[in-house]
Amino acid sequence: MEPLAYHLTWTTYGTWLPGDARGWVESGVPGVQPPDTERERLARQCMAESAVLLSLDQREKVAETIQEHCRIRGWTLHAVNVRTNHAHVVVTCGCAGEKACDEFKLWTSRRLSEMAGLTGAVARKAGRRRWWTEGGSVKSIDDERYLANAIDYVANGQGS
Repeated sequence: MEPLAYHLTWTTYGTWLPGDARGWVESGVPGVQPPDTERERLARQCMAESAVLLSLDQREKVAETIQEHCRIRGWTLHAVNVRTNHAHVVVTCGCAGEKACDEFKLWTSRRLSEMAGLTGAVARKAGRRRWWTEGGSVKSIDDERYLANAIDYVANGQGS
């Protein structure tokens, strides 16, 4: 049975590393992992670029791109909220939630690179290559109450 919608969340590059004091998720390991300052230090050392905090203009461009992508694909966008260091989307789509998340990240990365002037071949190679972390959280929404709660959380539970 196909879910009613998905609640997608992903973070900007370098803002929530393995070992983070807020807790973190490790692939293949159940649950939220405890803080680990040494692991976080090592992850920070391995970063290929600086961490990304989105400006208001960048946040608006990401939200606009997500809205446009949903319109083009014929997906129902229930809610979107782009913060300085993460994005939330509640969407009904005709594909797996992971694919939708990947598409949103791909297209928003392109638009952010365009905003940064990274459109020529040399600029693309010399400029930022990572706007978002790998993966993200994909939660299937299977009932109307959960859908209403997810929409409310994304629309009203993130601050301004």
